[in-house]
Amino acid sequence: MTPLRIIFMGTAELSCASLEILATNPTFQVLAVVTQPDKPKGRDLKLTPSPVKVLGEKLNLPVLQPLKARDENFIAELRALKPDLMVVVAYGQILPQTLLDVPPHGCLNVHTSLLPKYRGAAPIQWAIADGEPETGVTIMQMDAGLDTGPILSTRRTPILPTDDSQVLHDRLAQLGAELLVATIPDYVAGKISPQPQPATGSTYAAKIKKEDGQIDWNSPAQKIWSRLRAFTPWPGAFAFLQTEAKPQLLKIWKVEPVEKSGRAGEILSADKSGIVVGCGAGALRILELQREGGKRLSAEQFLIGHPLKAGQKFVSAI
Repeated sequence: MTPLRIIFMGTAELSCASLEILATNPTFQVLAVVTQPDKPKGRDLKLTPSPVKVLGEKLNLPVLQPLKARDENFIAELRALKPDLMVVVAYGQILPQTLLDVPPHGCLNVHTSLLPKYRGAAPIQWAIADGEPETGVTIMQMDAGLDTGPILSTRRTPILPTDDSQVLHDRLAQLGAELLVATIPDYVAGKISPQPQPATGSTYAAKIKKEDGQIDWNSPAQKIWSRLRAFTPWPGAFAFLQTEAKPQLLKIWKVEPVEKSGRAGEILSADKSGIVVGCGAGALRILELQREGGKRLSAEQFLIGHPLKAGQKFVSAI
């Protein structure tokens, strides 16, 4: 049987599981990998390749890095490769219809939500932040809209209390890769009828900003707990502790809700079991935290060098 000729488009770490499973499965032939150009990173602004480029080169696949996916010369280059199908996972640009029309079987996308909920850039984080009990992956046929194409298949997974955005990201990346290779053969054979997305129930998962990580102690403890998990590891949850000199920035890594109540932002107790802080409803016990420029510590370790007492307060900003 002749392998299905595929062009893979992706950039982020999320894309790598799908690329690897396609490239190592004899049912498919990955003709080329398309990813975003190298970007300057770090203090020295060194040009750094995307995770997909690194993996593509490791797999000895041709790597293309157009500045814009709508570039006519790039689209002509794809046509010359004569792909049967394109697969897009976290590429980072909206693709024009002229590109989507290149392969006879169109373009499939692996999206990490149960569409139409959480269209957009950060579906994993916002599903956790909103306290959803479950999420999943959707394989959809792409159109020129933002995550609006018809659905081919879905797979669900619960959002566990132990999940932060990195843990859930890794699980969904693997689920998406497995569902992709299970879906493609039936799709190409015409055994799957693409279903339009429901007209109602769509939400938009906006790109995460650094300020999303700031804790609002006036919110209920359960909501803060969900948001903290959603924004770990990036941008990280943070709060400002009032001190005599100036508010001190603390990065909060791990908390748990507790059955206590007190004024929002006020420390209710601080001992080796954790630092309990009142919220708009209920309270949170801080289990792991970090001073600016310091190490990540358990609450017990932190309190040895930085004693806190009941009545001290977190404030909204510097």
